[in-house]
Amino acid sequence: PAPPRPGAQRLPQAIVVGVKKGGTRAVLEFIRVHPDVRALGTEPHFFDRNYERGLEWYRSLMPRTLDSQITVEKTPSYFVTKEAPRRIFNMSRETKLIVVVRNPVTRAISDYTQTLSKKPDIPTFEGLSFRNRSLGLVDTSWSAIRIGLYALHLQSWLQYFPLSQIHFVSGERLITDPAGEMGKVQDFLGVRRVLTDKHFYFNKTKGFPCLRRAGGSAPRCLGKSKGRTHVQIDADVIEQLRDFYRPHNVKFYETVGQDFRWE
Repeated sequence: PAPPRPGAQRLPQAIVVGVKKGGTRAVLEFIRVHPDVRALGTEPHFFDRNYERGLEWYRSLMPRTLDSQITVEKTPSYFVTKEAPRRIFNMSRETKLIVVVRNPVTRAISDYTQTLSKKPDIPTFEGLSFRNRSLGLVDTSWSAIRIGLYALHLQSWLQYFPLSQIHFVSGERLITDPAGEMGKVQDFLGVRRVLTDKHFYFNKTKGFPCLRRAGGSAPRCLGKSKGRTHVQIDADVIEQLRDFYRPHNVKFYETVGQDFRWE
């Protein structure tokens, strides 16, 4: 039989908790190149869908790590799950949380584009976004719109975790300056800055940064489902949604002390 792999399966010390269509897969793929980080490749959905299976089940999914390594998992739906902050806090109040945020309007269109690729007969983006378009009444019950109310969701997390334990990654800067954004992630996780400019190059076809690999093996780019061409949305609709999100964005910037420049 194969010798047992060294190390132990440990509960994650850091979790990418959000947000859907923000750039969470990129953050995970980039950080797992780090020798001191081991990440679970799939989304376990423990704190939202599988909680009753218990912490030992959750631990059994984790990659083996040495004492010097940290374990990371990502499930972007945690950010909008009411019970998740309390459940994660109950696992460990020391857990570091990573939230990848992106302009909520672009994020909603990306979300819709993904859904449309699976269910081609859903209503239009515009139809789902508004309860009454002429009155400019946005339908906040539609998840694609609701997820982008970052300040609102963040309140639940701040009941359990201090801001110092939550790191916000800009989904936009992750594309324009992956090394800079990942530098801050490495600092937040308390690991040395191994990932630098020389690890990334921009793939013009995908519109995404890719990772160069050591020893000249094939570069690592995000999968086919990433970098989809977004559905074309009427400029007026985008303008109305920008107006809708503006006060929410400002509140979010003030809460986290960071301006993401979505205006």
